[in-house]
Amino acid sequence: MITVHHLNDSRSQRILWLLEELDIDYEVVNYQRDATTRLAPSELKNIHPLGKSPVIMDGDISIHESGAITDYLIRTYGSGKFTPKTGTKEYEKYVEWLHYAEGSAMLPLLLRLYTARLGDAAAPLMPRIDDETANHFSFMNCEMTDREFFVGANLTGADIMMSFPLEAARARGILDDYPALSNYVAQIQQRPAYLRALEKGGKYTYGPATS
Repeated sequence: MITVHHLNDSRSQRILWLLEELDIDYEVVNYQRDATTRLAPSELKNIHPLGKSPVIMDGDISIHESGAITDYLIRTYGSGKFTPKTGTKEYEKYVEWLHYAEGSAMLPLLLRLYTARLGDAAAPLMPRIDDETANHFSFMNCEMTDREFFVGANLTGADIMMSFPLEAARARGILDDYPALSNYVAQIQQRPAYLRALEKGGKYTYGPATS
């Protein structure tokens, strides 16, 4: 059985969602952030030297990094679902979104998170951060206008990966200016598998208002 080492309010929530979509058995080992520092507990370093989540264990296989986990789970348990057919244009777009989620979409959010702690000292950086935020979220909003999913007509791993940066952005009010993205988040958060994952993972700050 797959074991997920799950940290609350983290990227690992989307792995629970994927597992529910795949409809396979798994168990969750829960870890809680420090209420003051919001850092992961030191116990996670017993699972992986970085002390980060998610980490999954499947037999003698251990994987960290949610993109790698998403790819592994879909290849191993997806039975051809949740990914376009290899060799197609849709597949290449799918791979692009898988990497974009952490390689690009998260950057302006992380910059905002860390510079917020600098107070007025962050002021010289904010015009560039604002430009990058608008650049990326305008791009994503345009791509998702009149679309239900990031790639093709069905849910794929691209949606799993893109969920966290968009949910984090919505929590910070960024999606107020991007209706296609806001509607997309509302849509995925009503999927039965998504809601089941919330029950497994516990309180999730970035989830629906009722979670």
